[in-house]
Amino acid sequence: MHPSPSIPNRVRAALAGCLLLAACVNDEATVRNLVARKPGVDEASDIVSFMSQSGRLRARLTAPVMLRHQDTLPRMEFPKTLHVDFYDSLLQIQNTVDARYARYLEMQNKVLLKDSVRVANLLGDTLFCQELWWDQPSERFTTDKPVRIHRPGTIINGVGLSAPQDFSTFTIYRITNSRLRVEGGIEGTATPATPDTSAQR
Repeated sequence: MHPSPSIPNRVRAALAGCLLLAACVNDEATVRNLVARKPGVDEASDIVSFMSQSGRLRARLTAPVMLRHQDTLPRMEFPKTLHVDFYDSLLQIQNTVDARYARYLEMQNKVLLKDSVRVANLLGDTLFCQELWWDQPSERFTTDKPVRIHRPGTIINGVGLSAPQDFSTFTIYRITNSRLRVEGGIEGTATPATPDTSAQR
């Protein structure tokens, strides 16, 4: 993924203003240390990025803000939410991803999704978790953190998950409980699973 902002990257004037302010109130050595600890960061807004494979559109990423860090660990941050639509061969949306925060590690070609992560497909399956890795070379989602899956008629809670990028199936590594959903509420008692039990769609 190499997001291409719809408008040119720009460093906010506020950042320059902060550095100028620091120069006014600190001695030269303090300012030098401050700058050394603050490598260059480019900021862009209203991001729209298209991802393709073998000439075919695979996904569309949108985000209100993107920060590109130019230090020893090149990365992009999306601190104010991120949304991704994944497309099938007919260019129809087959699943979506939302998160309040994301970080793209350029050298690893991986995306760390954090805070209110939600993955949903057209089959009615929805994944909720607080941290999820998106490995683009293998086209998989993985996590070793708690997860909750809402499926038609069922809620499944567990720890650890692996799923293909299109979220057409999934494996939960350890189920902690599952409940039946009924109209107007949930019925049934949580039933802890045997350790290391996996659930596959």
